[in-house]
Amino acid sequence: MTEASDKAGAIDVLVVDDDFMVARVHRAFVERVEPFRVVGTAHTGEQAVAAVDELRPDLVLLDLYLPDLFGLDVIPRLRTAGHDCDVMVISAATEADTVRGAVRRGVVDYLLKPFEFEDLRLRLERYAAQRGRLLTTVVRGQADVDRVLAGAFVPAPAHTLPKGMSVETAELVERALREAEGTLSATECAALTGVSRVSARRYLEYFHGTGSAEVSLRYGATGRPERRYAWRA
Repeated sequence: MTEASDKAGAIDVLVVDDDFMVARVHRAFVERVEPFRVVGTAHTGEQAVAAVDELRPDLVLLDLYLPDLFGLDVIPRLRTAGHDCDVMVISAATEADTVRGAVRRGVVDYLLKPFEFEDLRLRLERYAAQRGRLLTTVVRGQADVDRVLAGAFVPAPAHTLPKGMSVETAELVERALREAEGTLSATECAALTGVSRVSARRYLEYFHGTGSAEVSLRYGATGRPERRYAWRA
């Protein structure tokens, strides 16, 4: 396979984090998920801008607490320089203003530290699916525009479930969501279906990525917000 053909099927990622060890861990996580590949790392805002200019990644995993710039301030600099790479925030910042600012700057996702590999893998897979739809969408009318903006699409046939997912488990999770009164957390879904919490969350995120389920956040007194899922009527 030539370098050009290999590039055509890959999603290139730049990892930005001020902590060298954390950046190394994030790099290892990303490289475990196909078709992603890490093309570089940066540890400051200035390094991130320079790396995007040199490497032209498709996706930037962006920490916010950088030593020279606040992470969100890197994004307008990239846009001013003409770069259209997507940005996924990975940060410990939980302030509402920061989250709103990230949304206003068009980030594709926002993952709170600390997190497990499974948390990042789910988001990368969802991003890859949405990116693929955006690249292949043909707009014939308002419905097509709405699907692009919502990141939703008609659910794929059962035989095209992502690798490692089964039709039987997908049906169990779907039934639990459909029959739930209100929303379900991954833990609650696991208890209802008999699968592990990690598996339940993977299927729930799959349904969210296909537009079949919607997600809301429940904020507690401490810790990360709880993701809760509901089947779209």
